[in-house]
Amino acid sequence: MSDAPTLVKCLVWDLDNTLWRGTLLEDHEVVLPEEIRRTIVELDARGILQAVASKNDHDHAWQQLEALGVAEYFVLPRIGWHPKSRSVKEIADGLNFALKTVAFIDDQPAERAEVAHHHPEVRCFDAALAAELTGLPEFSPAVVTVDAARRRSMYQAGFRRTAEREEFTGPDEAFLRSLDLVMEIKRADDADLSRVEELTLRTSQMNATGVYYSDVDLRALIADPEHEVLTVSLTDRFGPHGAVGVLLVGYHERVWHLKLLATSCRVVSFGAGAVLLDWLIGEAAAAGVHLAADFRRTDRNRMMEIAYRFAGFTDAACDCLAELRSADADADAGAAGSGRAGIEFRHLVADRRPAPTTVRVDAPALGPVASTGSAGSTGGAGA
Repeated sequence: MSDAPTLVKCLVWDLDNTLWRGTLLEDHEVVLPEEIRRTIVELDARGILQAVASKNDHDHAWQQLEALGVAEYFVLPRIGWHPKSRSVKEIADGLNFALKTVAFIDDQPAERAEVAHHHPEVRCFDAALAAELTGLPEFSPAVVTVDAARRRSMYQAGFRRTAEREEFTGPDEAFLRSLDLVMEIKRADDADLSRVEELTLRTSQMNATGVYYSDVDLRALIADPEHEVLTVSLTDRFGPHGAVGVLLVGYHERVWHLKLLATSCRVVSFGAGAVLLDWLIGEAAAAGVHLAADFRRTDRNRMMEIAYRFAGFTDAACDCLAELRSADADADAGAAGSGRAGIEFRHLVADRRPAPTTVRVDAPALGPVASTGSAGSTGGAGA
């Protein structure tokens, strides 16, 4: 087992004599040291979210953060007079982060002790270490993906999206239409690999098999004309959701083999999984082939089994599966990340599906021949 510490996903800052020098309610002026500014900017670039837990007047403190030019870097600020343990918990809950992925920095030993007492999983740091945080392993991800570098802006867009959804009085479908959702499906390239690997590793509730594909596995499949590795991203008028899904498809004469479908839980409420499956089924129908999907039950992916059944997949036998079993037994022999233990087939006879009404889908045409051609576009914005 690795001794590497759990990476910090969110750092919660105190303000007085921690983020800035001075006490806002007592001093004529507070100062943001340049080394602290550099720390804030660098952590943001690494995809580590930052928040504030401070005992101060909210409006006054936020105006000061704006005047110092760093307010934009902070999500879910908790500035008031309640215990900081409560603020840290509210921030973690608002981000849906486990407390073990949250860190807290404060100049006051009593404040650090109060947070540590209520939340022992939270790592607490003395403000004297603020300029050194970027050199610590828990703040140093091995790879910074494209999505990581823009994680803060994606979360901020998500908060605005959620606020508008809560105020929207019409049906869910009408709200989704108002978002101007665009789903882009594209063939993975080198720049996508780290995010694809991350999705296969971290996504559990919406992962059809729980199989992990390494960088080496993925590169081999991308280079194989009989396979497709497809990435899925989603944007709307609030901004990007980032990479939200990955599909791994193997081509056979009579059947296409969906070896992996994993989507982020963040986009379940947008119906992303159903849109993806309907698009793939339509592509298989256009090619005149059946579609078979791998499925392996885990303790967390019940939602994916339901998604397959709603799309029309069954566990009924079909002659086409014999060809698929034989071919995959040869192809997967000894391949890392491709073990078949516990995996079952779900099968359907592909048919054309109506275009989605809430999202426009931009995607390539699929097929062994199409894989060397140019991308096209399918689907359309709902009316």
